[in-house]
Amino acid sequence: QVQVVESGGGLVQAGGSMRLTCVPSRAAFGSLFRTSDMAWYRQVSGQARELVASLSRGENANYADSVKGRFTISKSDAKTTLYLQMNNLKSEDTAVYYCNFLRRPIYWGQGTQVTVSS
Repeated sequence: QVQVVESGGGLVQAGGSMRLTCVPSRAAFGSLFRTSDMAWYRQVSGQARELVASLSRGENANYADSVKGRFTISKSDAKTTLYLQMNNLKSEDTAVYYCNFLRRPIYWGQGTQVTVSS
């Protein structure tokens, strides 16, 4: 049921950078992944999951106000990998980050933990 796999998280100091990666969990999901609008979500401990960034038609990006100017969402040229470049990280960015479809997210993977230390 899990359709994507996230990676790249870890511990980073405030002001640092990190790049998250999302790929299809199996080859059978590759076509859907490649042709769908995708997004990154995050969930702070004890809070609801929120939309962080989205990528439509492979080129049109939108961001939550809290990360605008610091995060960049993109896909590889083959559109088989989704990235989230995070710069100037803040302690409030600490969360589990998830990759999923923008329009109809149904199944959620394990996510990847990002911890920003002060």
